[in-house]
Amino acid sequence: MQKYILRFIYSFILRIFLKLIVGVKFDDASFLEKEEQFVILSNHNSHLDTLSIMASLPSSIIHRVKPVAAGDYFGRNKIISWFSRFFINAILLERKGITKKSSGSPLAAIEKAVDEGYSLILFPEGTRGQPEKMKTLKRGIGIVLSKNKHVKYIPVYMDGMGKNLPKGGALIVPYNAKIKYGTPKTVVSDDSKEIMTQIENDILTLKDELH
Repeated sequence: MQKYILRFIYSFILRIFLKLIVGVKFDDASFLEKEEQFVILSNHNSHLDTLSIMASLPSSIIHRVKPVAAGDYFGRNKIISWFSRFFINAILLERKGITKKSSGSPLAAIEKAVDEGYSLILFPEGTRGQPEKMKTLKRGIGIVLSKNKHVKYIPVYMDGMGKNLPKGGALIVPYNAKIKYGTPKTVVSDDSKEIMTQIENDILTLKDELH
């Protein structure tokens, strides 16, 4: 049941709303249907980011993609937690103490989802930043990718979302925002810092291409 609800919400309702009312321009993401498993890694400026990426996905794979969200915000009470898990399909991550030891750490939930075959949407900045300014990337996903080199990562750059719904804002403002997908890639290093440098460069390259 959840699979069909997610498809209806994101492929129909939200995609139309974001495209026609908000002004989001979606890149073609149909190539994702050919990928068995992947991690989408993007810059982060707005609460619209997750919804927009979900709405950009091919309908057939939406139920297999789990956004990673902040548990202290999207799981701050039982009702919001249930809503986030069911209607966003989210993994709720505690933003504390990420280390190389995944047992009992925030990375455990991510690694469990990867082991179960799910694809992920993750914002490696860890929190929303200022519009069009990318913060230093946290290395948690670098640790996961170093252990799961069969899983491809896909860099994404989102332009203008911080103007549609800026951090601290309560109203959605129409603006021609864009989502640009990069090509699927695999990591070659075992060092999480080197992996995150590679990912950061890929995202910034997409930014340069848009501008």
